[in-house]
Amino acid sequence: MRCWKTTTIFDAQARARRVEWVRYTTHLTDTCPKGLNMPRPKPARAATRPRAPRTAPTPRRIAVIGAGMAGVACARTLMQAGHQVTVFEKSDRAGGRTSTFETPYGSFDAGAQYFTVRDARFTQALDTVPGLCRPWSANTVRVLDAAGHVVAASPLPKDAHWVAKPGMGSLVAAWAQPLQQAGCLHTQTRVVRIEPDRMAPGSWQICTQETDGAQHIVAGFDVVLIAQPATPARALLDASGVGNTLSKAMAHVDQGPCWTLMAAFPQAVRPGLTTLGPQWNAARSTHHRIAWLARESSKPGRNSIERWTVQASPTWSAEHLEDDPDRVQAKLLKAFSEVTGIRAAPTHAEVHRWRYAQTTKPLGQSYLWDEATGLGACGDWCLGHRLEDAFISGLELALAIA
Repeated sequence: MRCWKTTTIFDAQARARRVEWVRYTTHLTDTCPKGLNMPRPKPARAATRPRAPRTAPTPRRIAVIGAGMAGVACARTLMQAGHQVTVFEKSDRAGGRTSTFETPYGSFDAGAQYFTVRDARFTQALDTVPGLCRPWSANTVRVLDAAGHVVAASPLPKDAHWVAKPGMGSLVAAWAQPLQQAGCLHTQTRVVRIEPDRMAPGSWQICTQETDGAQHIVAGFDVVLIAQPATPARALLDASGVGNTLSKAMAHVDQGPCWTLMAAFPQAVRPGLTTLGPQWNAARSTHHRIAWLARESSKPGRNSIERWTVQASPTWSAEHLEDDPDRVQAKLLKAFSEVTGIRAAPTHAEVHRWRYAQTTKPLGQSYLWDEATGLGACGDWCLGHRLEDAFISGLELALAIA
């Protein structure tokens, strides 16, 4: 039995600008995969003129700024296509908004809470890390009113809620390992400027700054790709005086902020008591401060200590964006107790501010790419705010270049 599918991420065949067709053999499935509506291959003609062998494009030296989901998906695809890729990340690890915060009481998914899978290419990429991701049972998310009363359970979702284990950051970290092992991933390195290469006309050089203030110039790039939220990506282009076309397109994108509260209640782990407060594990709320709550300890691969992640609404986060963190923490803890009924003081509490957390107005296309200048950009903001949007954006930008 034969059927056909497209080669996508992490396949060396992706170096061609067109999509390659490969045989999907019976050891994977005995039928065509559901949802794939691909053309059948035409039978070979009796006499055809032999084709000249296709030559691979010349490898390019490519800089990727940002090692979140979009940046890592883009860099991995380009590296597999034979290009020389260097990734610059300002934080101490890859992950972006999938970062997992570790505490003495367990981990917190401070950013992305879960992901869904709708695109077959995302499924194929997830198959490269078998067992790393598992479905989260909190599929029926409660909807709460401002006082914390359950209004309704959301309708059964069309898509399962998936989480990586032991934390959401594990997925991007796993995909970033080949980049790190090859010496291509440079963390704690902030890119402050993109400039024309002074020694090689037609190329780019990157000005970086490390955490100790040391500045460096890395030169000789044919392509520079920005995998950051739209606002800082646009600010980098404008400060560099380059990429005017890309910057104008990014001006139409809106991304809202989010304050996140993380609270642990180890006192709940004792005989006869395993949880505090509500019996649900995740909820969307109409409280003026809180938009989302999730019991971290209910996710697969986590320890049993009662832990909650609380994400403030975009409107409230914007109003209090520059507030003192201690003040924000106190306000969110008060709102948390109102919504959940948990009056106990947490043993551990902290807040984190995401300046660009959720896309409210996306670009409307999967990436930005200017072949003439060799500048491009990708991120979830191109398509929406889902983790899969970031993956698709990075993948499709890489395929456009590869």
